[in-house]
Amino acid sequence: MSVASDSPVHSSSSDDLAAFLENELDSDSDSDSSSESFPSEEAEDVANHRSKRRKLEYVETIVEEKIQGVTFSGEFSKASSSKLPCEHPGSFGELCFKCGRSLKEEETGVSFGYMHKGMKLTEEEVAKMRDSDNKVLQRKRKLCLVLDLDHTLLNSTVLRDLRPEEEYLKSLTHSLQDGSGGNLFMLEFMNMMTKLRPFVHTFLKEASELFEMYIYTMGDRPYAEQMAKLLDPKREYFGDRVISRDDGTVRHQKSLDVVLGKESSVLILDDTEHAWPNYKDNLILIERYHFFASSCRQFDHRFQSLSQLESDESEPDGILASILKVLKQTHSLYYEGGGGEDANGRDVRLLLKQVRKEILKGCKVVFSRVFPTKSRPEDHPLWRTAEGLGATCATEVDASVTHVVAMDVGTEKVRWAIREKKFVVHRGWIDAANYLWKRHPEENFGLEQLKKQGTGTEEKTTNDVTLEK
Repeated sequence: MSVASDSPVHSSSSDDLAAFLENELDSDSDSDSSSESFPSEEAEDVANHRSKRRKLEYVETIVEEKIQGVTFSGEFSKASSSKLPCEHPGSFGELCFKCGRSLKEEETGVSFGYMHKGMKLTEEEVAKMRDSDNKVLQRKRKLCLVLDLDHTLLNSTVLRDLRPEEEYLKSLTHSLQDGSGGNLFMLEFMNMMTKLRPFVHTFLKEASELFEMYIYTMGDRPYAEQMAKLLDPKREYFGDRVISRDDGTVRHQKSLDVVLGKESSVLILDDTEHAWPNYKDNLILIERYHFFASSCRQFDHRFQSLSQLESDESEPDGILASILKVLKQTHSLYYEGGGGEDANGRDVRLLLKQVRKEILKGCKVVFSRVFPTKSRPEDHPLWRTAEGLGATCATEVDASVTHVVAMDVGTEKVRWAIREKKFVVHRGWIDAANYLWKRHPEENFGLEQLKKQGTGTEEKTTNDVTLEK
């Protein structure tokens, strides 16, 4: 197909960019489904790449033809001669890609520079594109997944910040030309070393079968693109969906306004809740990955890093393996009982809450000397977190109580729990369930474990939680 000849500028059957994209995505899906030259997974990759290129080629074609002074036919000529003014759905290179008018003095819309430099779309056009893309994703039974980089999928350090006890890492780095099998990389041209989180290759491969994935980092664009190459050297998972801080619309925050996914079908994986103030219901908060010593210093943690301990997270039982189960469970709930079209109206945010409520389901928790005496326990964040995880919270003990959460062994409620053979844990047990998305053994969170805090070698911290190593 010739994009120049079949784009909306030359076709009266397409009203706008969104309709064109939907038609192109549909045609890609139809043609690829009957392809015999590729396995199904490869065919889908080809379809995604082809549809993305057509989006960009379409915009480029319109602007290039306008610049060259070509006489347009079809939609463009109608837009130019119509008595109705063009609504300027978007621009490329400061030119409206529908009528060709210069918009330099009236710049409006959201920048999608990560897709193509200089590309802007109005909010109305973005909404149309989201609807179109969402229809295609639902037919493929997919959702959107936005992934943070630092402390989520990997950990990086500047070379000069390596501690003497970390020098051994330099002899263990993998070749940048063989990123698919490596996990530790020396990026001398950036004066950096990067460690990929254990299980990340399996995580991305399996998640890509259920989600259209984006990278969204607060790092700059060169860093974002280099990390994307390490994680996805064959460009199988992200394509051009790599968003850096240079592409955001809100300073020091992340927003879904630059993601072409509907909020009701987008999940976010990030280690920092404050980065997503308006999208907390979409967020899966993950335990931070502290491989390098500089990472611990960055968050003022007293414990040694994994590299200093010459250790690492478990592949099969680590945090990414746990999060993958959460993603699969949420995806299954979204598409449960019908095809993609039947999923219209479902909201991934509600389903994520449903998954969370299974984590501490069946637990009844009483708190002892955890909250300030003059505050209402029901208003405390820890109380609300426990309820969000499916636990029932109470202020007084009775036979139905399963756990007493305390910070001191000398309280009356703790003594009662010991007599009645109930679990006695510190608040880290709830925090761990919150950040790691699963119930952990209570024996790892006994009050005696609090005495070990601050030793620097026998514990590790997730965000603001102290857990046994």
